[in-house]
Amino acid sequence: MKAAHPYLNFDGNAEEAFNFYRSVFGGEFAAVLRFRDFGGEAAGIAPGELDRIAHIALPLGETMLMASDIPASRSGSHVVGSNCYISVAPESADEAERVFNGLAAGGTVEMALQQTEWAEKYGSCIDKFGVRWMVNYAGNVRFGG
Repeated sequence: MKAAHPYLNFDGNAEEAFNFYRSVFGGEFAAVLRFRDFGGEAAGIAPGELDRIAHIALPLGETMLMASDIPASRSGSHVVGSNCYISVAPESADEAERVFNGLAAGGTVEMALQQTEWAEKYGSCIDKFGVRWMVNYAGNVRFGG
């Protein structure tokens, strides 16, 4: 396993929150991507939400604090206190499969492990203990914003 990072979800104020965190911790954002950068409307994002944060990352030492805004169509799923994931970065596609299947066993798959614009394999699940996980193996995919 290469790394594990906390991943937060916000209801439209991720950018405000991360500007605050940057003022506290210092540093520069490693990434700021909006839903429009991912072809937002084609992905079902409402026109008024295209400038919401799809992904933001702030380095904290060797760890990345990462986050996104929940689209309004899913905002009912945003509950403070359960809006945090652990994002793991496997070293191979095989490890991604093994880790994802292990974490999802007896739990709930939110998004099956699959290729995305930013990863060869990405999936999210809630394990049988209620912990939320993202498995993100970028592989050869290089997504720029």
